[in-house]
Amino acid sequence: MKMWSGRFRQPPDPDFELWQRSFGFDQRLLSYELAASNAHARGLRNAGVLSAEELISILQGLEQIGSQAATSPSFLEDGEAEDVHHFVEKQLVALIGETGYKLHSGRSRNEQIATDLRLYVRATIDQLRLELGEWCGALADRAEQAADAAMPAYTHLQRAEPVLLGHWLMAYVQMFLRDADRLSDCRKRLNVCPLGSGAVAGATLPLDREFMAETLGFDGPTLNSIDATSDRDFAIEFVNTLSLLALHLSRWAEEMIVFSSQEYGFVSSPENYSTGSSAMPQKKNPDLLELVRGKSGRIIGHATALMIALKGLPLAYNKDLQETQEPIFDSSDTMLAMLPLVTGWMKAAELHYERMAQAAQSGFMNAWAAATYLVKRGVPSRLAHEQIGKGVRICVDRGCELQDLSLDELRSLNPVFEQDFYASLSLASVLEIHDVPGGTAPARVRHAIAAARKSIDSLREERHAHA
Repeated sequence: MKMWSGRFRQPPDPDFELWQRSFGFDQRLLSYELAASNAHARGLRNAGVLSAEELISILQGLEQIGSQAATSPSFLEDGEAEDVHHFVEKQLVALIGETGYKLHSGRSRNEQIATDLRLYVRATIDQLRLELGEWCGALADRAEQAADAAMPAYTHLQRAEPVLLGHWLMAYVQMFLRDADRLSDCRKRLNVCPLGSGAVAGATLPLDREFMAETLGFDGPTLNSIDATSDRDFAIEFVNTLSLLALHLSRWAEEMIVFSSQEYGFVSSPENYSTGSSAMPQKKNPDLLELVRGKSGRIIGHATALMIALKGLPLAYNKDLQETQEPIFDSSDTMLAMLPLVTGWMKAAELHYERMAQAAQSGFMNAWAAATYLVKRGVPSRLAHEQIGKGVRICVDRGCELQDLSLDELRSLNPVFEQDFYASLSLASVLEIHDVPGGTAPARVRHAIAAARKSIDSLREERHAHA
């Protein structure tokens, strides 16, 4: 029996009826539907709608449905179920008889799907934050292992200044820790319970909404029934957060692709995360990294699709909202699959310290340090910049580096140059000069790694809290 067929004289067009079903994709919400139905049943009992015996029967029936779904995948092959709500009602009535129909007392599918999706997104956020803890941990481990190894940092994709390899990796850690924080913020805002909102105006029975919210681990009930049944802000915020996380992963993947090319040779992509060419025997292609770039675009597209789906909807529930589910599910699946893979890649990749160090000591990457040498001797910054720039031009013409100029040649640019200038251009000195919070001086990088470890450990500890 349909959940809405009483008003209609004619059955739905068969093609339309199949087309408008959502059970094919919303069946993944079954465990959350069962949990929400459990809380609602207890609320009905507290309101005097169900007897103690009826409550026990319903709760046992819901438990049986969950057990059957867990042990028998074919159980979900239902050619009649319109959506997950209809499926649960059908199965419950089949198990316990017409008492099963009482479960829908005082509630609407509008509030059910709003509740199920919040439970699903909340659980997914918890899992994603755990995965981000592992991912950031892998990056921090490699940063720590690199110790004082140096590499070029780039601006405009041109060599700029030398930095510690660990400083480069920790830049990504900062990105991904922000993503974890954004997920946490999203979780706080979504953690309110729509149960008891009814179809649009609120429940028609005296349900204890605080009790139902607490039963499901929510911070409290939603405050407006119209908003509760039509709100998908939490979904947009969630997928937008995933799109920014995906963007960060794509940037990381792009750098790893570039740095693993023969032209750079800074990184060797692990063989167990690479593929070959069907035509060229020598090839080792960075397919994992390329798919990270591609799938990141997919998530960003889902974020746009959600906003377009919502932008023209009047209050409150509209069937359009059914179209918000698949972007949520696919974005979640895509990200949950990617994070363990990039973590594995990062743990296995080979970083070529010597090649990076060589690159960090050519291409005038000590030019700003040279200008700083003059500034510390009272030369105005703009003039120091101009004078070192002229020195670079001389070197470009000769095919040499700043440290190859004689002291007399340097003094022709500015008489304050002394012999100690050459020591100030060494790689160690150039790195050490950036001894400010957030800089690439070795002590600062070690401090940054230690500070990030606290946030990473906090993410990892959430596994025990959720268990």
